[in-house]
Amino acid sequence: MTTTTDSAPETRSFEADVARLLHLMVHSVYSDKEVFLRELISNAADACEKLRYEGLSDPALLGDDGQPRITVTLDADKRQLVVEDNGIGMSEVELAEALGTIARSGTRAFMDRIAASKDAEGSQLIGQFGVGFYSAFMVADHVDVVSRRAGSEGAARWSSDGLGTYTIQAIDTDEAPARGTRVILHLKEDAAGYTQPYTAEHSVKSHSGHVPVPIFLRDTPDAEPRQIADGAALWTKPRSEITAEEYKDFYRSVAGQFDEPALTLHYRAEGLHEYSVLAFVPETRPFDLFDPDRGGRMKLYVRRVFITDEAQILPRYLRFVRGLVDSADLPLNVSREMIQESPVLAAIQKGVSNRVLAELEKLSSNDTERYLKIWDNFGAVLKEGLYEDFARRETLLSLARFKTTASGEGWRSLKDYAAGLKDNQTAIYYATGSDLDRLAKSPQLEGFRARGIEVLLLTDQVDSFWVTAGADYEGKPFKSVTQGLADLGLIPLPEGEAPAAASEEVGAFIAYVKTVLGDAVSDVRASERLTDSAVCLVASEQGMDRQLEKLLANAGRLGSATKPVLEINPRHALITRLGVLGEEAASLREDAAHLLLDEARIADGELPADPSAFSARLARVIGKAAG
Repeated sequence: MTTTTDSAPETRSFEADVARLLHLMVHSVYSDKEVFLRELISNAADACEKLRYEGLSDPALLGDDGQPRITVTLDADKRQLVVEDNGIGMSEVELAEALGTIARSGTRAFMDRIAASKDAEGSQLIGQFGVGFYSAFMVADHVDVVSRRAGSEGAARWSSDGLGTYTIQAIDTDEAPARGTRVILHLKEDAAGYTQPYTAEHSVKSHSGHVPVPIFLRDTPDAEPRQIADGAALWTKPRSEITAEEYKDFYRSVAGQFDEPALTLHYRAEGLHEYSVLAFVPETRPFDLFDPDRGGRMKLYVRRVFITDEAQILPRYLRFVRGLVDSADLPLNVSREMIQESPVLAAIQKGVSNRVLAELEKLSSNDTERYLKIWDNFGAVLKEGLYEDFARRETLLSLARFKTTASGEGWRSLKDYAAGLKDNQTAIYYATGSDLDRLAKSPQLEGFRARGIEVLLLTDQVDSFWVTAGADYEGKPFKSVTQGLADLGLIPLPEGEAPAAASEEVGAFIAYVKTVLGDAVSDVRASERLTDSAVCLVASEQGMDRQLEKLLANAGRLGSATKPVLEINPRHALITRLGVLGEEAASLREDAAHLLLDEARIADGELPADPSAFSARLARVIGKAAG
């Protein structure tokens, strides 16, 4: 039955982020525009999969047309390309929500990058971000979307030229598909080639040949549709029957990226639970990798029926992995909310997580260069597991790679570190900070470097947390070089480099500094860890690592900071000279005590507590030296 519901079109403005994105699309030129067809077909496939899922509980939605399909129709005379599906469809409200706003995190970062990119990089960024529907405006100067939701008596049309506004209106149902969505692209003159059958077919087969929905092509509006992709699920085929190019194409479709997979994992688990896994580690880092609300990107299927892409199949620290799991055991009629509590899914989660880590471990042993590229991109995320996943901590520690005082431009594993342990060394030493170069020059490292003790240089924020979570490697705990006593007395300096004993005068001066500084520090003591610098700050034995304390303070999660310990190098020439000053230099000694604390703060990346007092003291000391 035809329902007449035509209404006057309503003009609306795009959300600000959409308007900016469309402007970039319309006014930029990219070397690989055909990403638009992959994105539209991917959206159509998702719509068919959603209908198949909803049809499980409401078979009436399928009507007499239960076979999902996507049809691409070409019209060279009108310079039009149409992508139509018989999926779930959209109501008028859903059209406005889906095409007028962007809810996806990372959008602003994407647009900032793409606005500044060159042509070649731009096409890569589009693919990496997966901008979906909006990529149509790279090739079309006008787009119409006609949709009718399954089971609905109404239909609607969305139209836009991509210049800031769109119109939306209810239309007669005889103008719309019986069910699903029709996207009509009015192509720009320089994109007319996409109406040629060979070009369109090649693009579909290259980029979308493995979506789990059959794809048909009409060479002209009057031609009979011919099938150009069978909709066979790639993950159900044996590995031996799949080419590297097919894996790459499928990865780009399921991941929404345009790079290549750095690692492909395809297997079928059998036994207590049966499921197939096809997963990929991307070659490049997604924009929203560190978004606090970022979830995983693994899709869940049950017997080839798409269920959800929100099931937590992998732990958060493996959120960069793209792909899917297809279970033969989960019930099709379970709700998406309840499926997360299923013991079957729990078993799948454990099995897939262990297998991903095992494959990474195998790669780290067999192909170091490939593995280090993955670690460069995702190491900071993997290390979150050291803090969150106690059960797999040993495996994750074996996967971890570090910059150290001995690594140079390369990376070191904990196995490498353990092989270089010094006699009597009882801990694995580390230093945390935000800048690798400054960290490598920290005065706290001097005593360790002098004894040839390797120190891990940790610059990711998560490092300050996992090292304090009780981790150890082969029985050796992790110990901060900026916390507590250095415990270097049992590890000798190279032969002939034994440090000279501190004089009584220097000992008295250190005690004097402690008296002068009072509550500004928790202690002042002679240092074992300094060899070249005069002073440094460290945390007390009971206090937390200084970098962790700074992170918590900046996040507003620290009530009050603990007082640091000021360590003084008793063998430094400056300290020796200050130690022999008499009572006639009392004011100089007092200024020197405060300046030494401020010097230690500056070396630690901080500002003097009182900049004006620091400036005045420095002026007085320089004045006396000049006089």
